[in-house]
Amino acid sequence: MKKLYHIWVILVVVLLCSACEYKFKSNEDAFIAPLTVQRYDRLESRYLTTGDFSALQQMNTDYPIETRTLIEKMLQLGTITDANISNRFLMFYQDSTLQALIADAEAEYANMEDINKQLKESFGRLGEWIPGLKQPSFYAQIGALDQSIVIGEHSVGISLDKYMGAEYPLYKKFYNAQQRKTMTRSYIVPDCLTFYLLSIYPMDDFDNRPQLDRDLHMGKIMWAVNKAMCKEVFTTNYVKTINDFVKRNPKITVRQLLEDEDYSPIKAIHKD
Repeated sequence: MKKLYHIWVILVVVLLCSACEYKFKSNEDAFIAPLTVQRYDRLESRYLTTGDFSALQQMNTDYPIETRTLIEKMLQLGTITDANISNRFLMFYQDSTLQALIADAEAEYANMEDINKQLKESFGRLGEWIPGLKQPSFYAQIGALDQSIVIGEHSVGISLDKYMGAEYPLYKKFYNAQQRKTMTRSYIVPDCLTFYLLSIYPMDDFDNRPQLDRDLHMGKIMWAVNKAMCKEVFTTNYVKTINDFVKRNPKITVRQLLEDEDYSPIKAIHKD
């Protein structure tokens, strides 16, 4: 089994976070889809545990972009057009650890209605605060302990295998306690919102910006997610600074806050 300790998101912007690296594709015109997580993972599980070729055919037919992203970008098994890619894909998951992980993830997430409800409510709030916010489709997958969230052009992929709970035995072999703290069901929706907003509001000239600017940019995103979730999911010092800034500037909107690239007024009140 390879890449057991890897990055969270496929795309282009590298973002700060302890022990994590985030990447994003560009966000283009999205479409309105029901706010229900599509169960791509069930087709994937069927193929990878039984070898049912009809499941793979349905994956390629109904979810061509998701399948290509999983095979080519996440697992890096080759291109989707390779003659033996289906067998390579199948064999990759025959490791006993991954087979157990698939079974455990499917059992843990047999029902995702709570996730659907949270997505609908929190994304609805964001839509009220950010006029014109484009709604992606959401889908679940088994990513072999690779990225947690995958942001595509019109989609958000959720790797269920990265949200099995802080005490999941396999995690203790590869992740420390601080990392495992966020690998729980309760972080799925906040992570979806965080990385989707980051794809819409990337920081300009990220590589050349001061570290404090980068941290505060992430703080803005996390603050907006907390507000959308109606609870404090993220509690970093940078989130607290953004909260203080908003209290001092009550007329600023969520959209204005996320779009503003001038961090000098915020840095003026930040305390390490």
